[in-house]
Amino acid sequence: MPTLFRFLFFCATIVGMVYLAMWSLVVFVEPSERDVTVRIPSEQVNPPEEQAGQ
Repeated sequence: MPTLFRFLFFCATIVGMVYLAMWSLVVFVEPSERDVTVRIPSEQVNPPEEQAGQ
């Protein structure tokens, strides 16, 4: 088998294994739902106004 075909076969095998791993995760793993709370400081939401003259 020439070197190019060997290389392409190797690449196709790796891609197939990655695809199989992704498919397995989609089919067999069920994500759990949970609530997420992120606190944002009020200074970041409503920044204080710059005073004129400074």
